[in-house]
Amino acid sequence: MGRNTRKRRTPLATKVIAGAAALAIGGGGLVWANFYASAHEKNGGHNATKSGQARVATINCPDVGQKLTKVPRKARWGVARELARLDRQITEAYSRLAETRQAQAGDASYVDNAILGPLKDKRRATLDRININIKRAGGQGRDLGRFARCQGVPADQPGGGMNGGGQDGGNQDGGGQDNGGGQDNGGQAGNGPAADDFIRIEDVQPGTRNLPNGLAANGDTGSTGSFTTVCGTNENALRNSDNVIVAPGVSNGAQHQHDYVGNQANTAFASDEDLAGGDTSCQNQGDRSSYFWPVLRIQDGTQDIDQDQPGGGQDGNVGKIVAPTEVNLKFVGNRTSEVVAMPRALRIITGDAKAFTNGLGNANTAWSCTGFEDRQVTDKYPICPEGSGVVRTSSFQSCWDGQNTDSANHRTHVAFVGEDGSCPNGFQAIPQLQVRLVYDNIPAPQADNGQLVNPYAVDTFPEQLHKPITDHNDFINFFDENLMNEMVQCINSGQDCQ
Repeated sequence: MGRNTRKRRTPLATKVIAGAAALAIGGGGLVWANFYASAHEKNGGHNATKSGQARVATINCPDVGQKLTKVPRKARWGVARELARLDRQITEAYSRLAETRQAQAGDASYVDNAILGPLKDKRRATLDRININIKRAGGQGRDLGRFARCQGVPADQPGGGMNGGGQDGGNQDGGGQDNGGGQDNGGQAGNGPAADDFIRIEDVQPGTRNLPNGLAANGDTGSTGSFTTVCGTNENALRNSDNVIVAPGVSNGAQHQHDYVGNQANTAFASDEDLAGGDTSCQNQGDRSSYFWPVLRIQDGTQDIDQDQPGGGQDGNVGKIVAPTEVNLKFVGNRTSEVVAMPRALRIITGDAKAFTNGLGNANTAWSCTGFEDRQVTDKYPICPEGSGVVRTSSFQSCWDGQNTDSANHRTHVAFVGEDGSCPNGFQAIPQLQVRLVYDNIPAPQADNGQLVNPYAVDTFPEQLHKPITDHNDFINFFDENLMNEMVQCINSGQDCQ
């Protein structure tokens, strides 16, 4: 399967097929396994993947974390650890599917007996522990056992539509989310990305992405100012595969690497006091907030320092990590009202690291290229022309419930504004964080004789196949009180401050 460098390469975009079959979601977690190569090959495999040599099978597991909207505060730490355990169980099932292809070919009941059955037993035990944590903290138990069962989905099952609703009204190119056609997951480690995950930015229609959250929060009325904080581009390569928001106290809780700017103390084990006292990369030392997102990698056959480590090669994230060349952090106002100060330690996640399996309900991805930022895509990586850099944009929820700095599912304490710019009843407008990341150092992927050569991809959970729709961004507020008040005054008075 080695690359024949004498063959003529053509731009990958010429291989992108419009009208690709959409992914069947079914409301749960779909685990996709590549049958011709282990998803976690120790050395990452080859950097070129040939079409037509792979079969795909899926397992549909409910995403329990998003269903737990009411968990007593005292139980959240323990529940988070058990949810992380569920994630690892899915990863293990993904690996077994990939590594037992010969046994499955000779035994039609192998997946049910050897993979789905044991997975169900493990999930049931974990769900029982979640219930115990909730009850011990005074909460009401739930019938979580109904979430234990995962369904096997045949590789040739016809695809349904992407789970509609949420924030994304449709695809820009008319192609839909690709499921590999049951043939090729692509990528250096055999778990993505695939050729159809890419599109030339020139082929995206301008102005077609119109999410209800209103990506441009400024308007003619309300609070029209802005506040920019400068925190560098992670020049010191501060990274880990933790996520202190969703998996506190769990090492490698994210199963993918994050870039960090701002607060330098962010690990899975950091308390609010640790973060409040941490150093910061921000020019204004009054901003000790933590800004973090999954890294991008170029799957060019080389490896990074985590090739044999959790969050890296052990979790199917392979290739050379590339840091952004620009990081723009800007807070803007509300189109219909003034904003109020964010509370200390407010946590916000925008986007969904599991959107490929969960559907688009929490997806909030914007990919583009410099010079083409009126053209944005959600379910494709852009192929940028020479001289143009890849752009990732995240616009955060900007309505707060006025009481909580976090919630059990890390979603319900904040909300997006409505189409008219207003917040839901009972919520208050807060400054909206807009994060813009630019990468001038990513070569355009190529297609060579049906092979995907040197693609780039965002780090993901292994079963998410490095799909662009899984991009996400995280923020923990640790502005000091004076600087936060300065931000609010600046935005409400219509000024642009830094």
